[in-house]
Amino acid sequence: MFDRLQSVEDRYDQLTELLMDPDVISDNKKLREYSKEQSDIQETVETYRKYKDVKQQHEEAKEMLRESLDSEMREMVKMEMEELAEQIPALEEKLRILLIPKDPNDDKNVIVEVRGAAGGDEAALFAGDLYRMYSRYADQNGWKTEVIEASETGLGGFKEVIFMINGKGAYSRMKYENGAHRVQRVPSTESGGRIHTSTATVAVLAEAEEVEIDIHDKDIRVDTFTSSGPGGQSVNTTMSAVRLTHVPTGVVASCQDEKSQIKNKEKAMKVLRARIFDIFQKEAQKEYDETRKSAVGTGDRSERIRTYNFPQSRVTDHRIGLTLQKLDSILQGNLDEIVDQLIMEEQSTMMDNANK
Repeated sequence: MFDRLQSVEDRYDQLTELLMDPDVISDNKKLREYSKEQSDIQETVETYRKYKDVKQQHEEAKEMLRESLDSEMREMVKMEMEELAEQIPALEEKLRILLIPKDPNDDKNVIVEVRGAAGGDEAALFAGDLYRMYSRYADQNGWKTEVIEASETGLGGFKEVIFMINGKGAYSRMKYENGAHRVQRVPSTESGGRIHTSTATVAVLAEAEEVEIDIHDKDIRVDTFTSSGPGGQSVNTTMSAVRLTHVPTGVVASCQDEKSQIKNKEKAMKVLRARIFDIFQKEAQKEYDETRKSAVGTGDRSERIRTYNFPQSRVTDHRIGLTLQKLDSILQGNLDEIVDQLIMEEQSTMMDNANK
């Protein structure tokens, strides 16, 4: 482990020199690439340097005890040694976690797709609950939410809502929401008071930058149509809504949220690029996906990952067997307790795999 840490520190120092090189400064691509690489390993290097400093102080204190000291000074040195010794295991554990390979998408913005599934109107209402939960979670983290496409059913429900969350680290925490979410409650339309079970699916896609995926204009079919509101009624007489089809893959994305056709096309292009990038990733990163599967599930949207039980005010994440009696709080966007546990489980599994 310490050989790896030393090589990371050496690379950090090398990057510092490169970032002062006039040839690199004048090359925007290299400057961005080296800056990001250094930023990605900065916490590891800082923690490693702190670890080495604590170890050195501990050794120096041990040496002092070999000298002839008065009783008061000897007691002070012993206390300092104990304090330093307590820090070492925690720093070593943090370093092990920091050395776990990082998901290259973790710092990216995300596109989230929430769809009502089994359960008709109740499923659509639940999809609306999930959308609002994620919007509040984004607000708590200082991320910006922007709706791209929404098909409302009235009463706050959605057949489908696609939105973007812009903010550093959004994917690192939102990626655990991929899958089927189940709700158990008495629907507002149910007069008999019977508990119904409905589901909504969530897909979380990392935003793909243009440099990461090459999409040619000739491969995209563009269709325009008038925007429509709940129930299908027309809300705009101009052909502002846009549907993009990537012919080679058959991937489709549309947007009608903006009044401007140009803005709708830009938003639809972001979704299209993210969906195509997601397909390529699943093909190219099988090894990484298998590691995640063993930790927190496949992330496939057909996999039931969580149940929201209203009668018992209970939320259960089935991947890690976590149950919390905090339904109202979680629906208000307080997801950190669940996400933190999922991250810990994934890190633990990846560390176990690395030690095998």
